[in-house]
Amino acid sequence: MSNLNRHQIRQAAFQVLFAMNANQTLTAEEASQAVLTMDQFDAEEVEVVAVPDYLTFLVAGVTENQAALDEALTPYLKKGWQLSRLAKPDLIILRLGLFEMQNSTEAPSKVALNEALELAKQFTDDQAKGFINGVLSKFIENK
Repeated sequence: MSNLNRHQIRQAAFQVLFAMNANQTLTAEEASQAVLTMDQFDAEEVEVVAVPDYLTFLVAGVTENQAALDEALTPYLKKGWQLSRLAKPDLIILRLGLFEMQNSTEAPSKVALNEALELAKQFTDDQAKGFINGVLSKFIENK
């Protein structure tokens, strides 16, 4: 899985973050290798692959800034809702989208939002996609 485009890197970042959330003993490197070498599943010996810099940037950024991201997202939830009530894929997409909107010099906010919606389309449902769009759009409006 080499020469990934940005969209594929974002998909991989979501998968890495999801794996790390499900298995908290996994390191980012282990999770990244597992995701990036999935096509080698049946191979007797799995070849270690280079992790794209942008994947490392996204995964490390979301992981290291999770508390700040969660704090920024919380005011945009419905009254009485907490992040712990959200489905894990939705929460991971929100964190990933917000981190990229706030920190990537390579992706304008609207691109990061559209990419988050593409991830939602792939990994969640239409209702979650609408919710993610509503929350992340507020960050663009308030810039």
